[in-house]
Amino acid sequence: MPDSRNPDLPPPGPGQSVETAGSAASGAGAHRPWWADAVVYEVYPRSFADADGDGEGDLAGVRAKLPYLEALGVDAIWVAPWFPSPMADGGYDVSDYRDIDPRYGTLEDATTLIAEAGERGIRTIIDMVANHTSDQHPWFQAALAAPEGSPERARYLFLEGKGPDGSEPPNNWISAFGGPAWSRTTNPDGSPGQWYMHMFAPEQPDLNWDNEQVQQDFDDILRFWFDRGVDGIRVDAAPAFFKTPGYPDADYGGDLRFLAAAWVGNPHWDVDEVHGILKRWRRVGDEYDGDRVFVAEAVVNGAERLGLYLARDEMHTAFNFEFLKASWDPGLRRIIDDTLEVLAPVGSPPTWVLGSHDETRLATRYGRARTGALHLSDGQGSPTDLRLGTRRLRAAALLMLALPGGAYIYQGDELGLPDVEDIPDHLLQDPMWLRSGHTIRGRDGCRVPVPWSGDAPPFGFSPDGAATEPWLPQPAAWAGLTVEAQDADPDSVLWLHRHALRLRRENAGFHTEAFSWRDSAPEVLDFERGPGLRCVLNLSGAPVELGTDWDVLLSSVPLEAGALPHDATAWLKARPS
Repeated sequence: MPDSRNPDLPPPGPGQSVETAGSAASGAGAHRPWWADAVVYEVYPRSFADADGDGEGDLAGVRAKLPYLEALGVDAIWVAPWFPSPMADGGYDVSDYRDIDPRYGTLEDATTLIAEAGERGIRTIIDMVANHTSDQHPWFQAALAAPEGSPERARYLFLEGKGPDGSEPPNNWISAFGGPAWSRTTNPDGSPGQWYMHMFAPEQPDLNWDNEQVQQDFDDILRFWFDRGVDGIRVDAAPAFFKTPGYPDADYGGDLRFLAAAWVGNPHWDVDEVHGILKRWRRVGDEYDGDRVFVAEAVVNGAERLGLYLARDEMHTAFNFEFLKASWDPGLRRIIDDTLEVLAPVGSPPTWVLGSHDETRLATRYGRARTGALHLSDGQGSPTDLRLGTRRLRAAALLMLALPGGAYIYQGDELGLPDVEDIPDHLLQDPMWLRSGHTIRGRDGCRVPVPWSGDAPPFGFSPDGAATEPWLPQPAAWAGLTVEAQDADPDSVLWLHRHALRLRRENAGFHTEAFSWRDSAPEVLDFERGPGLRCVLNLSGAPVELGTDWDVLLSSVPLEAGALPHDATAWLKARPS
């Protein structure tokens, strides 16, 4: 494998436009927005870097690590929710949309981070959680204090219960975190009251997006953050915003897991009226210059449904969850084809993603016998071969970064971190753990703080001598996975990502829509990205010859006698004729 520290490679130059990066394929003078092929790095702030020593990450920690992100070569950061929150769901329960949670810093800190990242050519995307608020948000507290039928309650979804005494939920809708999607209120006199809906935890009441006041409030919230320089908005749980009028029962087919990717015609998920809300948001974003981007988190049934979120007057891009949750097998080819076919007519670039703060870490999942996942509990507790999982993670990273469009990297995936599956029960904080009756351990295992340096916890996540331990415990075995350790190893997962991002920026073919399959066995994904640039993923079980007319730019593992081994990916460049 080539040494990733090759001095002949240009500096990564994150944030450059395609034109300044030297792309010739966009067309002379053609405008290609920055997000069309950007590599975005997800920062989960609570677990990224702790500057003040309280055991939780903060914005000062993110600012201190901007040189690392610049050297990695990313174009933007997506910051998971940084708003004030009681943390019933890791920040996805917002109590104030116009401020920063004190554990992370101040509004001034956020503005400074946006500016300092921009000076390094790194854009900032923030996470907007608008399907629901915290139950501590002033809007919901006012709704609880107001009478039935009041304007305050009209902001949310309050209904009478079923049964002669209203003691049964209004319908059979389920929560993503287990159990019913309804909780009953208590009236001021102590008597049982109406029920309110929560697609997630009871501490996260759903807003009524059919309410004009809610829509106007969020117009203003979007402007608040665009005015402070954010470059984009990631729209959390976009398919949940709208519910079918009349609130009919859902047909779950007897499976009461929250399988949104399998649902069709569900009354509380992916309802067509949601697109009117997203179009309204797009109109707000279009008031601003600088190619502000909207990214939809839309877990829906297949590429065709996903394409509806990407109409030319709606979202710019959307996470490709079918790709994220796919098994490690030749079926990846079909997902790539379906994605490109559906998105081409609407003119939206694909957005490829392999991991996030909601998913089992790649090194763990890819090391299991079952590598795909429709639900977080799939494969939970199964034996994992981390050596195999890491090998496949390396190959998957090169596949993703070679595909046309943008890509997302979740913090720590560039280090090959595994899930932490042995967090003591009493330290688990994900609401899934409680709501599932302690049967689903939840997402804490992929949210363990990043290891930066040293040979023992907290591995540089917190300052030396910090009195408070990290909010989730780091395994001692991570000593070999720290940034410091991998920085010294040119064969590490970190150096593979750095080298790949440099090559991606250097080669103009990666900044075009060009894509074509080459003739190959079904178990070999072999494609070209314009003339002279090629990617090969080998899932055949045996080494694959790459041909004598190609030079290897980068491979996920060393070649064997010039052939690409199984579970490996290589980037190739045609030799001059």
